[in-house]
Amino acid sequence: MDLPNLIVLFARVVEAGSFSAASRELAQSPSAVSKQIAQLEDRVGVRLLARSKHGVSLTDDGHAFYQRCAEIKGAIEAAEELVVSFGDHPKGKLRIAGTVAFGKAQIIPALPAFMAEHPDVQLSLTLTDRTLDYARGEIDVAIQFTEQIEDRQLVVRKLAHNRRILCAAPAYLDRMGTPKAARDLRAHNCMRLSTVSRFNDWGIAEGMSTLPVRGNFEANSADSLYHAALAGIGIARLSMYLVREDLRAGRLVHVLPDYEDNGSDIYAAYPDRRNLAPKVRAFIDHLVGIFSPVPPWEREENGV
Repeated sequence: MDLPNLIVLFARVVEAGSFSAASRELAQSPSAVSKQIAQLEDRVGVRLLARSKHGVSLTDDGHAFYQRCAEIKGAIEAAEELVVSFGDHPKGKLRIAGTVAFGKAQIIPALPAFMAEHPDVQLSLTLTDRTLDYARGEIDVAIQFTEQIEDRQLVVRKLAHNRRILCAAPAYLDRMGTPKAARDLRAHNCMRLSTVSRFNDWGIAEGMSTLPVRGNFEANSADSLYHAALAGIGIARLSMYLVREDLRAGRLVHVLPDYEDNGSDIYAAYPDRRNLAPKVRAFIDHLVGIFSPVPPWEREENGV
C-alpha cells in the first residue's frame, strides 16, 4: 500500500481504538490491518502504536505523527465530499466548441437561460470550423455536424436534423440569371467551404453522375459563405437555421427548390461517456430541450 493510504489507515485505526474495530469499518481482517500498520512503522522508522489485549494506544512519536495524519485524512475526505457534491450541482468551467455559423446563430442565444439556471457554471466558448482535437482535453462538449465527426470513439447525442438548401441574393440572380435545372449550375459561381471537404459534395445528380461544384470563391466557415451569399457573390448551400429569416425577408432566394440536402444532423459530441460531469449533462439537456424534437427554425413552417 502506498504512503497516503497507509497514513489514512493509521488515522482510522487510532480513531477506532483497535485493529478489530478498524478492520470492520474497512472490511479487512484484523491481521491485514495490523500488517499494514507495521509496514508504515517500518517505513517511518519509529513505533507508532503500543499493542495490548485491550486495543492500541499511541506512543509519543505516534501521537505527534497522528496529528498530521488526521489533518491529511480530513483533507482527503473533504476533497472526496467536494467531488461527490458535483453530482448534485453543476459547477465549474464548461468548455464548449461549435461552428462559427451555428454558434453565433443558435448556441449563443441559448446561453442566457442556461447561465441563469446554473450560475455556478463558467462558460468558455470556442467557435471554429476547423477539425477539433479532443485528445488534448481542452473540450468538454462540442456542437458539430455529421460531416465534421470523424472520430468514431466520440459519444454523440443528436440535437436536431439539419436541412440545407441552395440560395442566392436577388442581386446575383438578376446579374447571372436564375438556374432552372441542376445542369444550369455549371454556369454559376457555386461557393465552397475550404475547411471541410465533405461539405462541398452537394450531391446534385445529373443523369448517372454527380454534378461537380465549381466557383471562384471559397471561405473557411459557413458563416462566411452566408455573408458572401447576402453580398451577391454566388450561390451557396446553407442550413435552414441560418437562412430562414432571410428567405422570408427576400434578402435571399431559394434556388432549385426541388433540391434539399437532408444528409446531415447536428450533434452534441463529447469524449467519454463514463463519469460525465453534471455541467456537461446539464448543458446537453438544455440544448435538447431547445432543439428537439423539431428545431425552432422548422417549427412554424411545419405548423408545430
